Amino acid sequence: MTGTRWLDAEEREAWLRLIAVVELLPGVLDTQLRADSALSHFEYMVLAMLSEAPERTLRMTALGQRTNASLPRLSHVVRRLEDRGLVERFPCPEDGRATNARLTAAGWDTVVAAAPGHVETVRRTVLDPLTRQQVTQLRRIGDALLGQLDPEGRMTARP
Repeated sequence: MTGTRWLDAEEREAWLRLIAVVELLPGVLDTQLRADSALSHFEYMVLAMLSEAPERTLRMTALGQRTNASLPRLSHVVRRLEDRGLVERFPCPEDGRATNARLTAAGWDTVVAAAPGHVETVRRTVLDPLTRQQVTQLRRIGDALLGQLDPEGRMTARP
C-alpha cells in the first residue's frame, strides 16, 4: 500500500469551498421552492425531468437515474406527487414489469409556474457571481468530476 496523498494548502482550500457549496446550495434551492411553489427541490427535479422527456413520460428507473434517487425514495415522492395530481404512474407498454411516470397537465402547470423563481435563485446564487469565463470553467470542472462520479452520464443524459 502506498502512502497517503495528503492535500496541499491550495487543494485543501478548493476542497473545503466545494464542500461548503455542496452543503449550502441544496438548502437555498429548497427554501425558495417551498416558499414560492410548495415543492421540495427534489420534487421540482422530478417534475422538471418529466417535463423535458418525450410525452412528458419516463420509466421510473430512468427518472431515478436522472434525479440520483433510489427507487424506494423516488416511488415515495412520486406517490406524493400523484396524490397532488401532478404525476401519474402506469405500466410500461413495452415492458410490463416496468412502471412509467407521466407529468399531468396540473404537473406541467406547476413546474412552469415554479421554473422562473427557481431559475432566478440559480442565477442569483450560482451564475451571477461568476464571469462568463468562470461559467465555462464551472461546466468543464463539472464535466471532469462527473467523468469520475457518473461515467455513464446518467444524471446529465437528455431524453
